[in-house]
Amino acid sequence: MAGVQTAVALREQGFTGPVTLIGAEPHQPYDRPPLSKAVLLGKAEHSAFEVDFEDLDVELRLGLDVAGLRAADHEIDTEAGPVAYDTLVVATGAHPVVLPGTEGVPGVHLLRTLDDAVRLGPVLESRHSVVVVGAGWIGAEFTTAARQAGCAVTVVEAADRPLAVALPAEVTAPMAEWYGENGAELLTHARVHTVEPGRVVLADGRELPADAVVVGIGARPATDWLIGSGVALDPNGAVTADERLRTSLPDVYAVGDCASFPSARYGRRLLVHHWDNALQGPRTVAGAITGADPGPYDPVPYFWSEQFGRFVQYVGDHEDADELLWRGDPAQEAWSVLWLRERVPVALLAVGRPRDLAQGRKLIESATAVDPTRAADPSVPLKAATA
Repeated sequence: MAGVQTAVALREQGFTGPVTLIGAEPHQPYDRPPLSKAVLLGKAEHSAFEVDFEDLDVELRLGLDVAGLRAADHEIDTEAGPVAYDTLVVATGAHPVVLPGTEGVPGVHLLRTLDDAVRLGPVLESRHSVVVVGAGWIGAEFTTAARQAGCAVTVVEAADRPLAVALPAEVTAPMAEWYGENGAELLTHARVHTVEPGRVVLADGRELPADAVVVGIGARPATDWLIGSGVALDPNGAVTADERLRTSLPDVYAVGDCASFPSARYGRRLLVHHWDNALQGPRTVAGAITGADPGPYDPVPYFWSEQFGRFVQYVGDHEDADELLWRGDPAQEAWSVLWLRERVPVALLAVGRPRDLAQGRKLIESATAVDPTRAADPSVPLKAATA
């Protein structure tokens, strides 16, 4: 997404020079969200972007790994030889974290690429017993698809609840119930000891039957190839871009999952591993390259997840909030949570309440204060709850 949108934005903003898009995968550039949904369930063969690269005069070089960057020469090293650049945009995304000890074990899967989804298709078709390691966003989405396909699913989560890193305990408590309601077993405080063909052994000795194991325990920026290049990376490997997504090297930008950026809105550096960031960031990069500078990149982060028959949306960042308001009963199908800082909305989670999401997003973007009492009343539109 980030690489494709950068190329598109460059042309939209009037850049007429040559544009080359290099990708390690052999497939036409594709969208990732359908991989855990339509593609995984066999309802679609691919999710290729509807972009006419020939019409845009963008050269695609697919199936080409990049091994290094030599800034002094303005070249990147690839398996097909060096490629020169005037301006380089790093949009290499992130790699899924591998569960230690599972490399090469038959039946262990990740879900990040089109090839991953294609390999997992027969697992669902055969209605295998599946163990999912990790109750994060991708774990919930895969579990949803696997249950729809008729698989027996056990989800193993090392923390005390699902989405422990993403959301506070009081918010995830009702979400934990969704697993059992949909026929999946959720095991918390559960760590994997070993994965063997046909079974998963937990640290407490329990054994789980597993025709297949799907690992969803996070992702790390795909930036190993930049080590030693002069591009500044943080301890987690993310490129530390500036407010216009420039790296520490001249003529080198970074966008999407591989790069963090400083947020004046939230007062700290953000690393956003979500689709909307890969859509919005390229416009800033293209503007900086073409000279049509749109200003600092400081978005209100947004993402969505489809799981267990629910449409879950989140906007903003709740880390520094000082108040949490419930809108609706979390035991019901539709509800939302609004986070405030000094009465100003900073984040919102909406479950089946898209109007709350749309109105809350505008309040967050404009930093408009609300009356907490009215904002906590689900019958009051958020736009009518302003202070």
